[in-house]
Amino acid sequence: MSYELHCWRQSTTQKPKGYANEVGEAFRSMVPKAVVWLSYGVSSSYVLADAIDKGKKAGEVPSPEAGRGTRVTLAVVDTFVWQSLASVAIPGFTINRLCAASLYVLGSMTRWPLTVRKWTTTTLGLLAIPVIVHPIDRSVDFLLDSSLRKLYPSVGKPSSS
Repeated sequence: MSYELHCWRQSTTQKPKGYANEVGEAFRSMVPKAVVWLSYGVSSSYVLADAIDKGKKAGEVPSPEAGRGTRVTLAVVDTFVWQSLASVAIPGFTINRLCAASLYVLGSMTRWPLTVRKWTTTTLGLLAIPVIVHPIDRSVDFLLDSSLRKLYPSVGKPSSS
């Protein structure tokens, strides 16, 4: 791509907060809905914090002052959109549907007690998280490279984090 942003890369110390909603979705059948919504709040706060952090880092890159504001804005927007899709919306939906489907299938194909079916569903959801991360990340990269990032002006490459 002509304007390559590395702003979407997650910091390793904050990364687990981005997975909170997937864990919430895995436990959806066992916890109050408020707990699931709280997990989305944690993930969303991570997305916002990461976007702000990447904007600050983009602003620290030495370059002509004329391109600084654009570079900061692009870093914040790109990071926010990327993280919203790759860390919250798509994985949350994926785990939600996987768990709902597995609970339904277990209910129709087994005579297991509801508690066992729920724990099995939760376990499947938790085990799926590391499996879905890489394909979702790559898909969101492709989506943004094919759409939003084509609109970015060429203001120089920000340094990767």
